[in-house]
Amino acid sequence: MPAEQPTLTDGTITLRPWRDDDVAEAVAGHDDEMALWFGWDPADVTEQSHLAAISRWRERYRAGAQASFAIEHDDRLVGSVELTRDGSAGAGLSWTLYAGHRGRGHAARAVRVLVDWAFADPEQGGWGLQRVEARIDPRNDRSRRVATRAGLRLEGLQRVSPGMGDRPDATSYAVFARLATDPPLSDPESFRALLNSFLPRKRAISQMLVRDTDDRVLLCQLTYKRDWDLPGGVVEVGESPQVAVQREVEEELGLTIEPRGLLLTDWLPPWGGWDDAVCLVFDGGTLPPSALADVVMQEREIRDVRFCTLDEVDELAADFTARRVRAAVGGQGPYTESGR
Repeated sequence: MPAEQPTLTDGTITLRPWRDDDVAEAVAGHDDEMALWFGWDPADVTEQSHLAAISRWRERYRAGAQASFAIEHDDRLVGSVELTRDGSAGAGLSWTLYAGHRGRGHAARAVRVLVDWAFADPEQGGWGLQRVEARIDPRNDRSRRVATRAGLRLEGLQRVSPGMGDRPDATSYAVFARLATDPPLSDPESFRALLNSFLPRKRAISQMLVRDTDDRVLLCQLTYKRDWDLPGGVVEVGESPQVAVQREVEEELGLTIEPRGLLLTDWLPPWGGWDDAVCLVFDGGTLPPSALADVVMQEREIRDVRFCTLDEVDELAADFTARRVRAAVGGQGPYTESGR
């Protein structure tokens, strides 16, 4: 690691080591928005405390533990950005912009410059890291936008108990990260992967409507809930819904039934701890009642299986499941919401 902290730039913003004469301008730039997300009292930010912080940052840089930079634009101090090592190959990212300097893209540029330096080989003056990450309160929209514009992918939510975060009411942090092996941001694959990391994802469930010669519907009694349901299950990532329903029926019941077509798309709102989902009901055709003798139930998931009349479906299934079954049997239409 270089003995002296470098100065970095992309031609628009500059990251440089802190100077003692930055203190007054930095303290003046602290405001309530910074206090909100960092969880400290603005009264605690004084020129004396900031000068002490600059001294600590210098010591920690020399120790290879932290790299804190002042952000400059047009020769003005506009904020700060820093890396804190969390292991030999990784570091946490943090940044802030001072009052009057937000909304102009300075933070995203600063993070990009710092990440590029962090990944650079030590022989080129960098830290040679393999991973950098930022933990952001999901309510902090500004910082979430900075992370994505800087090329950090959203990896998920880290839950925390109240009191463990910067703010006492924080219950989770969104984890954004970038790896040294990720394609350059100019690469179309990198841009698509970035979008894919934070765009909404919808859970899909594939089910099969199988009837017998008396128009009864095949239902399964599940081990993990009291209600009966159509055979089927969650579509795996990258799996065709049609392939998924055939796979699920084979795994759950030991029956090989090729789906004949889509009968119904039913949207399920959030319920009982589940996120919302789209349920696709495929036509499994007609089987004789004797087909139940060929069923081999997956004991981990299935307790019982039977053909049921629609009245029995109403009695055994959850109300939204019963509505979905009736909509699929009656050819109500191609789309319903909770069976309606």
